[in-house]
Amino acid sequence: MSELIKKIKALASQFKPDVVNFRRHLHANPELSFREFETTTYIESILSQLGIEIDKRFAETGLVGHIYGNNPSTKTIAIRADIDALPILEENKVDYASKVNGVMHACGHDVHTASQLGTAMILQHLKSEFEGTIKFIFQPGEEVLPGGASKMIKAGVLQQQPPSRIFAQHVFPTLETGKVGFRVGKYMASTDELHIEVVGKGGHAALPNSYNNPLLIASALLLELNQLFQPYFNLSEPTVLAFGKIEGLGATNIIPEKVSLQGTLRTLDEKWRQEAHGLIRETCNKIAIAYNGRIVPNIIIGYPCLVNDAQATFDLRKAAENYLGKENVVDLDLRMTAEDFSYFSHELPACFYRLGTGNRSKGITANVHTSTFDIDEEALEIGMGLMAYGVLSELNTTISNKTNSN
Repeated sequence: MSELIKKIKALASQFKPDVVNFRRHLHANPELSFREFETTTYIESILSQLGIEIDKRFAETGLVGHIYGNNPSTKTIAIRADIDALPILEENKVDYASKVNGVMHACGHDVHTASQLGTAMILQHLKSEFEGTIKFIFQPGEEVLPGGASKMIKAGVLQQQPPSRIFAQHVFPTLETGKVGFRVGKYMASTDELHIEVVGKGGHAALPNSYNNPLLIASALLLELNQLFQPYFNLSEPTVLAFGKIEGLGATNIIPEKVSLQGTLRTLDEKWRQEAHGLIRETCNKIAIAYNGRIVPNIIIGYPCLVNDAQATFDLRKAAENYLGKENVVDLDLRMTAEDFSYFSHELPACFYRLGTGNRSKGITANVHTSTFDIDEEALEIGMGLMAYGVLSELNTTISNKTNSN
């Protein structure tokens, strides 16, 4: 084991109690997307205590800090953590359970933030021993469109001290603590929201000749779209088209005037994504004509697909193998879930990897976006240490040289 790894692991172990406290405070005090005012103030207070230079805020609740090593203009590496929570009522019976009714860190953003603060602690401690600059991005609003990443980029977060690469880690409860996962190239899907209004003619259910039931029109549309997109579901680069909400607001004997549908479209190819939008609109028009109704599709453009740069991912994976051992670094499968870190991945070479946070022996198995999601907090020590080592590997640290010369 190199002297650098030994030093970082010792610091990660030393700072672990603080980082666990950070995580538990954040978990107990979650805030929804773009409302993370207290969260940002808390992060800012910790960075200030560490003596880390803080930028102006971006997108109101976004925050950026910089650590400047020797010759700070030589190279800049950015790391990103998202800070928002979800509208979920927590069911965990733990001391640090959410104090906010109906709001919970059910996607691990408290873990990402606390781990990144731990990384900042390690790197601030070592700032005299590396060259370059480290940019810490604490990003709001990952969970809702248009995504905090897009807002921070638009506000210029990548312009001051432009980074050459950007990294992020994300909890992965199906991967045991102690392991991490990587994938080169396309990893997560684009996501668009579908809001479709189906208009017929309402009336009394007992008078079928007096109405045109929009529920039947909507049903025909759903079946047609499902059949149309079915061939794309099981491809090597699949497409997902799914509807999770239908609302008619009629009654047992009342036919409503209109029905609303809400769904999602997810793809892994931007050209096909645009073509799919056209197919959805054409199908809406076809069904509207066939059933003598009116269908108004509204496609809200969401995040693009997330692409991990080949060289950046290879380098960070190599660092992970050095830090954790090859046996603890695994390959990831393609996922149709989405992440707004994808915006960063389209701006500069990026690597988004997964941090194992599950522990079957402790009963920690609940998935993200569930009311019982939790993590094995041993993962925090691994997360902050690995990220610190990965960043320093990118910045061509001089620690080993200094150690050898002493």
